Amino acid sequence: MSTKLHRSHGSGAFTPQQFRALGEDCVFEAGVLVFHPENIVLGRNVYVGHNAILKGYHKGLMEIGDQTWIGQQCFFHSAGGLTIGQRVGIGPGVRIITSVHSEVGVETPVLFSPVEFAPVVVEDDSDIGVGTVVLPGSRIGKGAIIGANSLVKGEIPPFAIAAGSPARILRFRGQPSTPQEAR
Repeated sequence: MSTKLHRSHGSGAFTPQQFRALGEDCVFEAGVLVFHPENIVLGRNVYVGHNAILKGYHKGLMEIGDQTWIGQQCFFHSAGGLTIGQRVGIGPGVRIITSVHSEVGVETPVLFSPVEFAPVVVEDDSDIGVGTVVLPGSRIGKGAIIGANSLVKGEIPPFAIAAGSPARILRFRGQPSTPQEAR
């Protein structure tokens, strides 16, 4: 007797009418996939680049503010809730994840461990560099800049410039850069 463990999440095809809310003048480039659009809210003038995936979930809400730019091949997962503010720039290949399998010991395969959910918030006017990964429970403050290929775990304060794996604060916007940063 076979026990079916997996099922399809669908094709990712969508129509504008399926979104919980969709502002005017949004652009979806070729290859964009959207899952559970009924739990996704997009503001006005949102750009979603080629082959990006907006992975809504049967619970949790994905909200993306006005004039936000989402680069090619991004992957956003909103099971734990995802809020992206207005005028946010998100580079190509950025991954934002809002759930993780908990670690319950070696007797249980990680895949079958309970899933924990934690929201991610990206505040207005911030910028996330290409290839960055943002983990569950993270918050990126207003006007912050995250360097390319960073790993964000936890809180990045407003107007901070952070980079690395894990991302560390290099300085705050408006402060002079150090000679080390130029390298």
